[in-house]
Amino acid sequence: MAVGMLRSVWSYRGFISGSVKREFQSRYRNSLLGAAWTVLNPLAMIVVYTVIFSQVMKARLAGSDSSFAYSIYLCAGVLTWGLFSEIVTRAQNVFLENANLIKKISFPRICLPVIVVLNALINFGIIFGLFVAFMLASGTFPGAVFAAMLPVLAIQVAFSIGLGIVIGVLNVFFRDVGQFFAVLLQFWFWFTPVVYPETVLPAGLREYLALNPMAPVVMAYHDILVHGQMPHWRTLVVPALAAVVLCALAMHLFRRRAGEMVDEL
Repeated sequence: MAVGMLRSVWSYRGFISGSVKREFQSRYRNSLLGAAWTVLNPLAMIVVYTVIFSQVMKARLAGSDSSFAYSIYLCAGVLTWGLFSEIVTRAQNVFLENANLIKKISFPRICLPVIVVLNALINFGIIFGLFVAFMLASGTFPGAVFAAMLPVLAIQVAFSIGLGIVIGVLNVFFRDVGQFFAVLLQFWFWFTPVVYPETVLPAGLREYLALNPMAPVVMAYHDILVHGQMPHWRTLVVPALAAVVLCALAMHLFRRRAGEMVDEL
């Protein structure tokens, strides 16, 4: 099954790359600065976080002497969550948004989630590239441990798209699913140590972080980018298993309901 889907995706790689390119271009088609906004927006965010928290508020992160530590902590958490949120949010609506395309053109429907992931990774790559440039300029780049981001990123993307496809399929048949998840995502954000260290939570509440698959992922990025150390790989077992289960469930639902989705759309 997985091999067949990979072959389908490879066969339609031209369709996928063309769709990714068109979506990127359409986002800035009628703006004077065009694609420059992909650099200006994240650059503004990094500058604001740095100036406000490290210079104006003099915010410090416990366990670190760097004046930029909390700014890096915020940027790492927000960018990580942004990638997760973009993939899941786009995936939950991808079949509804492409209803006309699905009904009129014959192509492997699995290409649509792949397009979602590629677009999100391109956006993330641009923004994160600026963030890395800032760390290099400020002398806070973590060094060789930076390579540990790759397996963490792979777990995050697999978890995000697996969850996104499951919600996307359900959303075709039950539109309340998408509305409910949008509300849930807001609570999920604040129950994840994105803008605050997990140590600020009460001890009793901190135990429940183990039930949040995104918590160890975000904390792994913080370990790498803020503290310059390897993440605690044991804590990533839960999100990795969740990613495998969600991807398997997503493929099962997708195969079972693909035909019914066309009729429902």
